[in-house]
Amino acid sequence: MPQYLAVDRPRHRAAPDLSGLRALAIPGPPYRRTLGYCHLALPESGLGVDRARIRSCSRTPAGYRPGSHDAYPSRVELRQLRYFVAVAEELHFRRAAERLFISTPTLSQQIRAIEREVGGPLLIRGNHGVELTAAGEVLLKTARNVVEAAETALRETRAVAQPGNAVFRLGIVNGAPAWLPGRIEALLKARRPGVRVALATGSSGEQARLLDREEVDLAVLRLPVRLAEHLTCTPIADEELGIVMSRENPLAAAVSVEPQRIGDHELIMFARDAAPEVHDSVLSQLRERGATVVLSDSAMSHAQMLQLLPLRPEAIGVGSARTASVSGLVWRPLDPRPLVITYAAAWRSATRNPLLHTMADALAGGLRLTSS
Repeated sequence: MPQYLAVDRPRHRAAPDLSGLRALAIPGPPYRRTLGYCHLALPESGLGVDRARIRSCSRTPAGYRPGSHDAYPSRVELRQLRYFVAVAEELHFRRAAERLFISTPTLSQQIRAIEREVGGPLLIRGNHGVELTAAGEVLLKTARNVVEAAETALRETRAVAQPGNAVFRLGIVNGAPAWLPGRIEALLKARRPGVRVALATGSSGEQARLLDREEVDLAVLRLPVRLAEHLTCTPIADEELGIVMSRENPLAAAVSVEPQRIGDHELIMFARDAAPEVHDSVLSQLRERGATVVLSDSAMSHAQMLQLLPLRPEAIGVGSARTASVSGLVWRPLDPRPLVITYAAAWRSATRNPLLHTMADALAGGLRLTSS
């Protein structure tokens, strides 16, 4: 492609000799006109313009294709990257537009603007949605990181600039004691009055993923759990587990259960995939106490287990004393050695979040939270 030049013709000087120049016609959109300049192309034989001041154009024709000139700066904005991520995740322009609270034509125009910048299509548009091209897959990976980094920077800056409006995102593992998030919130507000706490629930594995994606500031998990090296973890609370069963179960007649007696009963557990380390730890502790475990072929959530046990008098489950509040169920501790589960707080080690530093300092030194 020929090099573009602009000829500056000051009004108080004679017009430059433009002999030897040829006009350049390119198919596509017309050139963007710049006041006081005309866009020209160098002839192959050279340019004999002695009286003209020639300099590189500071603006580019509207039909210019990125990639043909390495010095052309990128003009993709953060707002456009956020739009692209929404379309790539929804794979549908209308749904993405609703998510962004903008019109579909506006969203389509912004995506086409990005495609002009990168020099190729990012999406394959169809009647039932869109698909990502290879270039779109590459951009999505980086665009997500850019958008998340920008949101993190803004959030952390607001936490310092506007402490009264700061939000602390707390992840809580499913089935944690109801008092636990309240204790953590009280601990934080005692040091940072006015801070608001937003809760997100999920399994231990889901909480670890939320930390990796920086969607929570601190997550409460059950131990043991496998965490990435960039995450810090410290135990904060313990809870005793025992045997939960139907009131009709023969074991319900005793005030406690000896581990050797549970071998005659089917043990219903949560699916191992939900929290493999915790699943294996519970079974290991039962066997260490002399129990012969007859694991059920049925795997379900803790809530589903509590609904099923009243209907299965011969089956048992593992849970805390809180399960005794469920109609038709009783809870009995293991005797003589109780079964204990530990909750831990985890966070990103390299965080700059001042609220998280406050919590990390408060939890340091082996602090244990209790219901009282």
